Amino acid sequence: MSEIVNTEQEQAWNGPEGVHWAGHQDRWNAVNGGFNDPLLDAARIAAGHRTLDFGCGTGQTTRLAALRAPRGSATGLDLSGPMLAEARACAEREGVGNVSFVRADAQTHPFEPGAYDSAISRYGVMFFADPVAAFGNIGHALRPGGRLAFVCPADAALNEWVMAMAALRDFLPVGDFGRPGLPGMFSLAAPDRIREILTAAGFSRIDVNQTQVYGTWGTDAGDAADFLLGTGPGRHLTRQADAAARTRARAVLTDHLRGHEAADGTVRLRSTSWLVTADRPARA
Repeated sequence: MSEIVNTEQEQAWNGPEGVHWAGHQDRWNAVNGGFNDPLLDAARIAAGHRTLDFGCGTGQTTRLAALRAPRGSATGLDLSGPMLAEARACAEREGVGNVSFVRADAQTHPFEPGAYDSAISRYGVMFFADPVAAFGNIGHALRPGGRLAFVCPADAALNEWVMAMAALRDFLPVGDFGRPGLPGMFSLAAPDRIREILTAAGFSRIDVNQTQVYGTWGTDAGDAADFLLGTGPGRHLTRQADAAARTRARAVLTDHLRGHEAADGTVRLRSTSWLVTADRPARA
C-alpha cells in the first residue's frame, strides 16, 4: 500500500466500524441508495469513461458507475479491507467485469496523472486529515476538464436520523453530536467550507446543491432503533451509559421512530445532503 496519513480512519474502518458496514451493506444501501442516481447523473459518466469512486465502501456506487460505462471502467478506492472484500464479492456475484478495487488512502495514493474522466463519492469525503491535500490529489488523478461529484451530509437538523438520536439527550451523552464544522460526519455541512476547500485544491465551476431522499432504516420502529444504536455513533454513545440508561434510550428511540413508520411498518427517514460538482480546469 501507499502511505496512509488518515491513520485513525484506517484503524476504524479496518476494525469494528468497517466490519459493521461490511456486514450490513444491504441495510446501508437501503439508507443511502436514494442518492445514487443524482450522484451518477451529476458526474456525467459516459460510455467510455474511467471513473474513480473514492471512499467507495462496499462498492455499490462503483459498480453502478461501471455499468454506465460499458466501454470504460470504474475503480473503487477505500481504506477498509473488510468493506473492499465485500465490494469484490458483490462485483463477481453481479457479473460486473469492468470494475476494480484498491485499498489505499485517497489523500496520498500515487494516482497516475489524468487517469480518470470523473471522480465520485457517496459519503466518503468527510474524514480527511487534510481535505485540501486530499481533493488536490484526487484532482491530480482527473484529466483536464474531468469532473468531480460527491454527496456529503448537510445541516444535521435536516437529517431525521440525527434528530432521532438527539431525542436521547436525557439518557445518552449526545453533546455536540451533529454540530457543523466539527471533525467527522458533518465537517462539510457548511457550503462555504466546501467551496473554500475545493477552490484551494484547484477545482473550478464549483456547484453545491441541496438534495433530499428518504432511506429505509428498519422493518419497524424497534428494528430501526436497534440498527441506529448499533451504528458507530450509536455504539459510541451507548458505551458511555449504564444498562438502565441504554434500556430507556432504546424505548424512547423506538417510540420516536414509530412516528416515521410507513403503512407497511418500515421506518423511512429523510436525509438531507449537499450534491457537489466541480471541474478540474482544462488546459489553457
